[in-house]
Amino acid sequence: MKLFDSHCHLDDPVFDPDRKAVIERARQAGVAAAMIVGISRETSIKAVELANEYRDIYASIGVHPHEAQHCSSHLLDVLEALASHSKVKAWGEIGLDFCRMHSPQQQQEKWFAQQIERAQTLNLPLIFHERDSKGQFLNILKRYYDDDRGGGVVHCFSGTRAEMTAYLDMGLYIGITGIATIKGRGRQLRELIPLIPADRILIETDAPYLTPTPDRNKTRRNEPAFVKTTLLKIASVRQETPEEIASQTWDNTCRLFRINPLV
Repeated sequence: MKLFDSHCHLDDPVFDPDRKAVIERARQAGVAAAMIVGISRETSIKAVELANEYRDIYASIGVHPHEAQHCSSHLLDVLEALASHSKVKAWGEIGLDFCRMHSPQQQQEKWFAQQIERAQTLNLPLIFHERDSKGQFLNILKRYYDDDRGGGVVHCFSGTRAEMTAYLDMGLYIGITGIATIKGRGRQLRELIPLIPADRILIETDAPYLTPTPDRNKTRRNEPAFVKTTLLKIASVRQETPEEIASQTWDNTCRLFRINPLV
């Protein structure tokens, strides 16, 4: 099987001691490509550097809602310049997060909207983050997002059926993480996974976060190799073979990010 980890943070300092070994373990597990997702100026630059170093790694650039208070028009200019690199295939991770409120709501909303506009001017796919936004995330999407100008994915989906339906109606893809493998926390997600159209589902780790079960019994740090665990759970709940899910999610990811699977 050929797997695509559509969302990870291999730039994170926790990987500094053994990043090459982590990438090699991913390859041995069948992970033939990975998207490193930027969440700030520094991480976006690092993502591009790593994508430039490794043939099977791609990068996205963006400002996470936690970092919104540090955003500026100048920073978006910097990111837009980074987007000219051939290995940059998306803008994100952007969105709203009202759970921990690391940045004020007004700042989150302002820079979320402006980043959507910037990405769509460049015709780049968007990687979205949403947590506890009480409908405001969808409100902003309906106002600013145009599916004909790049497409997008709701990363680490863990919402309701109504929210998922709204995202699908907007043409968005749905990213599934290791949450699906967790007995209690993932119950509702497992009920929704069979309802996702085959051509709209992506697999991801969000490494080093959200380590799936049973890998989390051995290590707290998630890594791209563990995306296979999530794939196996998806195959089980959809009553499909792992090979079918691997092929479909590979094709979906390459289509969204406009990556030639032969490159």
